[in-house]
Amino acid sequence: MRLLLLADQVHPHIHSQRFPGNLPPFDLVLAAGDLPGEYLEYVASKVEVPVLFVPGNHGEEWVWEEGQRRRPGGVVNLHGRLFRYGGRLFYGIGGVPRYREGEGQLLEAELYRLALKPLPLLFPRRLLLGHGLDVLLTHAPPPGPTAGRDFAHRGSPALGLFHRLFRPRLHVHGHTPLLGAHPQRRHRTPWGVEVVHAQGYALTELP
Repeated sequence: MRLLLLADQVHPHIHSQRFPGNLPPFDLVLAAGDLPGEYLEYVASKVEVPVLFVPGNHGEEWVWEEGQRRRPGGVVNLHGRLFRYGGRLFYGIGGVPRYREGEGQLLEAELYRLALKPLPLLFPRRLLLGHGLDVLLTHAPPPGPTAGRDFAHRGSPALGLFHRLFRPRLHVHGHTPLLGAHPQRRHRTPWGVEVVHAQGYALTELP
């Protein structure tokens, strides 16, 4: 299964009249936060595959109509819910560890609650299959090389616990700046979880 990953930036290769024909074929879109609602709707209108997203921490995943805001249409808000597609299981957690007031700022206790919410289903699967989940989609990073060095972009220990308990095959996130000439965009954890930073856009394969 090939996944198109989006996060943090409206990318000209995606917001293009040639999209999705300018990319190799893909089976699913995962949006890891801080993307305008209109952009998500645009992507959904151009593809024939599901678009799953989690909210970021800047309150962008809304569409305004006549002074009222709504979540974007044609997409699936994965925050706090499981989603099955193509024989694979997905789970999402939006927001970030709180560093200021505002939308998408979650206390660590809330992140732990969300991380443990699917325990009754995922832990037996992990014991039986080795992986309780195929893909974890978050805005915040887990602890590790793709987390930021500053307080606002720190990794969430709750996501590290999720790795240890459920061993997702893939963890897609956004939020942290990719700086330098060769920023680290992906790494594998000691628990065997492939972590991918989705800033802009990326394509990845899910075995």
